[in-house]
Amino acid sequence: MKKHHLIFLITALFVILFYKQNPGLNIGILGIVVSVLTYFNTEESYKTKTFLALFVMSILSSFSFAWYGDFVSFLAVFASLFILGFKSKNNDLKSIFVIPVFAINFMTFIYRVFQFEQWFPLKKTESFWQKILAVILIPALLLLIFFGIYTKGSSHFASFFSDYELDINLWEVIVFAVMGFFLSFNFFNFQIYEFISKQNHYLKNNFSIEDKVAKPTYDFLDLNSERLSGIASFIGLNILLLFFIITFNYEQFVELPKATANQLAEETHERVGAVIASIVMAIVVIMFYFKGSFNFDKNAKCLKILAQIWVFLNGVLVLSAFAKNTEYVVNLGLTYKRLGVYAFLLLSIIGLFFTFIKIQKKKTNAFLFNQMFWYVYGTILMCSFINWGAIITSHNLERKDFAANYHLNSVDFNEKEMLEYYQKANNKQMYNFLKDKIETKQSESFLSKVLYYETIKFQDSE
Repeated sequence: MKKHHLIFLITALFVILFYKQNPGLNIGILGIVVSVLTYFNTEESYKTKTFLALFVMSILSSFSFAWYGDFVSFLAVFASLFILGFKSKNNDLKSIFVIPVFAINFMTFIYRVFQFEQWFPLKKTESFWQKILAVILIPALLLLIFFGIYTKGSSHFASFFSDYELDINLWEVIVFAVMGFFLSFNFFNFQIYEFISKQNHYLKNNFSIEDKVAKPTYDFLDLNSERLSGIASFIGLNILLLFFIITFNYEQFVELPKATANQLAEETHERVGAVIASIVMAIVVIMFYFKGSFNFDKNAKCLKILAQIWVFLNGVLVLSAFAKNTEYVVNLGLTYKRLGVYAFLLLSIIGLFFTFIKIQKKKTNAFLFNQMFWYVYGTILMCSFINWGAIITSHNLERKDFAANYHLNSVDFNEKEMLEYYQKANNKQMYNFLKDKIETKQSESFLSKVLYYETIKFQDSE
């Protein structure tokens, strides 16, 4: 199919799927259709292992949104589709460029849409599609627009059509048509501008021959002075971090257990925040010293060892925070925040691992960004595929201090577990309240359905 066929097809599908509907199964259907169309309209040379993996993830994330219909699933669909579209047109650019490429294309849409020669064939010979466009689509669009204007401007004009049962919200159709056209146009007709392509070499994973030449970073420091500065800095930072690990663990595992639950929660979150900030700064400092020739400096062995020790000590700090968060979960139960802490700590460990690899294998700073881009994307996918609300509720149901109101109002997609809980507790009022909520979800129109609720079967609460 040609670009303009794809654009108009998805625009029409967008209107059909979303007109008078809530987000639900429709986004999943749209995601699957776009993924399949992208696959069959991609040249064989671009169908690499990465592209095929992204195609599968796009399909799975679309099913995930159809199942849950939450923001994380939407983010997974959005990210998967646009990375898939990006890889369908270019294998050379680093994947992290998907963000600026589509951001720029969104902003330049109003200019590019009038460049018909790039997306709409302008031929002298007539064709079936040109006749359809000229005789049906363009006149119909103009009639719809002016019909809406005139009905708003004259009550008598509007009254001529008020007796008809055809109930179409014209403005809603126009809004969805514009939204669908905007998204499909930018997806199937995005441009990679030359100035972005020229930046690709800055994101290479390996150093060039020129980068291996020993040279100082700043004019006011020669190479030896800069090396000594790094050694002195990492000696001081290692000593400082070692004392911090000792005091951190003492406060976490000796002092805090005596605190109240609220104090424990507040103190733990503050300390974990400090740990994550420390890891980020540690990686930034290492990137500063090992951004160029120090990776190949034979006299910088001591600097490398000190940097690797600092990476190791930061890893110990992350494990300490991980252990404390686990103790926190054991004592007070699971929540989204505590799961989020695990996610951030896991990404921190991965970041430190690749920082160590960067030093050991003499990689560029961009190597870290290129690797972490995929792990962040993978984290989004993991968050969208798994029913964390059910896991939280199932775990906390084993506790004697189970907070039913919290899990009813603040935890998502745990209705099956809560129904069973209220049935065992013989709480007919809350059981019926939850049942009504689920039945409301199940009564949604087909395209607005969230499939998770369709799997819930009710038992007699008696």
